[in-house]
Amino acid sequence: MTGTAWLDEIAGPDDAPGAARMARVTFSPGAHTHWHRHPHGQILHVSAGVGRVQKWGDPAREIVAGDTVLIAPGEKHWHGAAPDHLMSHFAVQEAGADGQTTLWMEPVTDADYGVTVESPAA
Repeated sequence: MTGTAWLDEIAGPDDAPGAARMARVTFSPGAHTHWHRHPHGQILHVSAGVGRVQKWGDPAREIVAGDTVLIAPGEKHWHGAAPDHLMSHFAVQEAGADGQTTLWMEPVTDADYGVTVESPAA
């Protein structure tokens, strides 16, 4: 993790009979995750602010309140706030057979985070 983020678990292993997990995550300006994967994929729904998301092999793109991003099972990606905005999103993912929801990987480079960001189509 680069920067500061706050995680509020909404539903976890003690709350649901299945393996689904849900959290609200708020990133301070410029804060973002490391590259990571989820065994069963992830759904991100932006509730406030401006952020960025990047899937391995694609350019980073801007995400804003109301956007929903689908991450495929095992897809390497990162997400977080834009440099000058907070960003909050709901994250939903399912744990693997071992109970883990996330495989954390290397930090995002400044080049991946900063320079080229695709804005949503108008």
